[in-house]
Amino acid sequence: MAKKNSNENAGKKRKKKRSGLKNLLIFLAVLAIVLGGGWYVIVNSLYQKMSYTEIESVKAAAVKEAGVTNILLIGNDSRDNGEDGRSDAMILLSISDKTKTIQMNSLLRDMYVEIPGHGGNRLNAAYAYGGAQLLMETIERNLGIEVNRYVQVNFEAFANVVDAADGVELELTNDEVQLVNGYLVEYNMLTGKPEGTDYLDSSASGMLHLNGPQALAYTRNRYIGTDFGRTERQRKVLSAVIKKLPTALIKNPGQLVDGLVSNLNTNLTSGECYRLSFQAWKLVGYQLVQGSIPRDGTWQDATINGMAVLQVDFDANREYLSSSIYGE
Repeated sequence: MAKKNSNENAGKKRKKKRSGLKNLLIFLAVLAIVLGGGWYVIVNSLYQKMSYTEIESVKAAAVKEAGVTNILLIGNDSRDNGEDGRSDAMILLSISDKTKTIQMNSLLRDMYVEIPGHGGNRLNAAYAYGGAQLLMETIERNLGIEVNRYVQVNFEAFANVVDAADGVELELTNDEVQLVNGYLVEYNMLTGKPEGTDYLDSSASGMLHLNGPQALAYTRNRYIGTDFGRTERQRKVLSAVIKKLPTALIKNPGQLVDGLVSNLNTNLTSGECYRLSFQAWKLVGYQLVQGSIPRDGTWQDATINGMAVLQVDFDANREYLSSSIYGE
């Protein structure tokens, strides 16, 4: 009789344990739904502040292909959120699950490329001819990288996000300081600010704290180190800002949203943005890799049709991108 009672008690305990586990799983499932729903509301709210442009030709294409998400970041010099300006900055952002890397490859605008329907020209002419769609098609044709999503930001937003991050610390030579002040002349005129606003001390050099307009002027300088130096400066500022974004989101969420998000144009859908944001946690362990295309030793200066351009060995650059991004 005692043995029977013992078995009954053991059975009741197992049943109670299973019931407790079931309740815990239900609770966790409900919590996940609530948190996921809340996060969706936040992402969707931010998305509504962006401008969406549908590109029919790539609408059905997946954001992630073969374990890689390619997004073209375009910086243009328009004050409005449109495609009326030049593409002064083009960065191929590649998130690779295969190589566990986040890569930022600046695409030099003076590369001589074949533009679909327009013949040979500089890369940034593709944007002038047909906006983001033609620019993505041109990149795919010449570099063999499929990219069907883009995020475009104007220069005003670039300055705003640096300010929202309380500026960046960068090392400048005095020559770079002089050029920063020179670019600020044009920026102040465009934004209606008084002459001399945000000028750096003309005798300064070394590690300096730059606000938004100053950092923007620093990235536009192409007179030191040519376009290779300019794209390196763009990546320096972008990397510095990315490191400060978590703090900026806590301290200045409104300023960050109003200054950056409302100045973005993209063909990413709200659902795609949600799915990308939900995967952000895993990127913590990914290695950040920065570079430029064309790679060293794969280009030479040339004059074609009266234009000073970079004549590129595209086979070598395709091979590099395939290996570094896709691990092939």
